[in-house]
Amino acid sequence: MFSYIIKRVLQMIPTLIGVSILVFILIHSVPGDPARLVAGNDATEEDVAMVRERLGLNQPLHVQYGTYVVNLAKGDLGTSLRSDRPVLTEILTRFPTTIMLTVMAIIIMIIVGLFAGIFSATKPNSIRDNATMMFSLFGISMPVFWLGLMLILIFSYYLRILPSGGSDGFKYFILPAFAIGLSSSAILARLTRSSVLEVIHQDFVRTARAKGVKEKVVIYKHTLKNALIPIITIIGLEFGHLLGGAVLAETVFSMNGLGRYVIQSIQFRDYPAIQGTVLFIATIFVIVNLIVDLCYSLVDPRVRYD
Repeated sequence: MFSYIIKRVLQMIPTLIGVSILVFILIHSVPGDPARLVAGNDATEEDVAMVRERLGLNQPLHVQYGTYVVNLAKGDLGTSLRSDRPVLTEILTRFPTTIMLTVMAIIIMIIVGLFAGIFSATKPNSIRDNATMMFSLFGISMPVFWLGLMLILIFSYYLRILPSGGSDGFKYFILPAFAIGLSSSAILARLTRSSVLEVIHQDFVRTARAKGVKEKVVIYKHTLKNALIPIITIIGLEFGHLLGGAVLAETVFSMNGLGRYVIQSIQFRDYPAIQGTVLFIATIFVIVNLIVDLCYSLVDPRVRYD
């Protein structure tokens, strides 16, 4: 197990290098001059040139990337062009908001998606099965920003029971968590249904029923346990999707998280902030995928990492 973890950690390095190269190329391909934004609209060309030289933007791209990698190896993600603060400090300030929003959305996804999938699979081709699948199709097709606006309209404007924006307490996370969690729960519901249906007709399930085991025990102990591998996989993948979905949710609900920070950085052409935030999120996603792989051996003893 330990050797497998070390191997996977080493495999993260080329993955993250590839992410950094791709992000570096993409953000430098976007039209606009960050030096002009830093200097201000009233700055002369000489002032802009001085700012560009101070920020190192006048150097060739390969030199800029080399400098970025050297600083990255020292744990330095650079300094934000917009706030003139270390990017890592900016990220760590906003990360608790994003991770709390993502964890709450994951919990909603698991509760709604898992039970909806089981509820549908236990009576295949029935009215409740068709109704559940219609709900999942609606959830998959529903944009996060649209659902967020509808939730604000209903619960904040008409009912006035939940705040429409901010991140000052638990109640501020409820609407955005539902906005990004419900669409993912629809995906999990469909996958859970197909996984449970695949297992529920196997011999060991029929044997358990023949022995007189209660139906709830058959479903939740025997069937679901053997259908968990693909379910755990999709939960891990959806974690990264929810981190990305937080960009829209945090913007719609005016939350001070990484998603909103990325949007503001893109608008300002804040190269270090964009690169640092994307690399940070990519690192979290890779770590989560490693944890998911390790969970396989916990739910299925046949899985071994030698």
